[in-house]
Amino acid sequence: QVDVTAMVRLFGYVDVTDSGFVVAVLSIAFNPLFWNVVARWEHRTRALSRVFGSPRVACYCLGAVILMLNCVRSHCFTEAMKSQPKLEGLDCHWAYYSGLAILAVGTLFVISSFLALGFIGTFLGDYFGILMEAKVTSFPFSVLDNPMYWGSTAVYLGWSLM
Repeated sequence: QVDVTAMVRLFGYVDVTDSGFVVAVLSIAFNPLFWNVVARWEHRTRALSRVFGSPRVACYCLGAVILMLNCVRSHCFTEAMKSQPKLEGLDCHWAYYSGLAILAVGTLFVISSFLALGFIGTFLGDYFGILMEAKVTSFPFSVLDNPMYWGSTAVYLGWSLM
């Protein structure tokens, strides 16, 4: 038997009927779905590379679209967080500074991943046939398997705590 009372209490603090919450959830789900579908479609058809005249230009354009979608996602997430009820236990200095520390570590992983991979490596260049010379094993890849994903998750967790 599973005790779900803690989960029931937690969901008492989440207003799933709030339109901002729904939009945030949809944008969070849409982004990776979009870029994976588009990248796989490009890998199979090379259609974007043909339209833009080169795989590099196409990759940069997809990267720009992904960045814009991430800005929209972050905005939707922020607005949803503002409209949700706040846990009283998290309305204190230790929660704020813990969130800030988690956000800082997440930002470190995201930025260092980007610097290690470069724009094209970060934004799915391999699907465009643009391969790196060797597997990246330097920090943060020497610490985590998927530092960009873990870092992004930490950023949103830290942001939520703050």
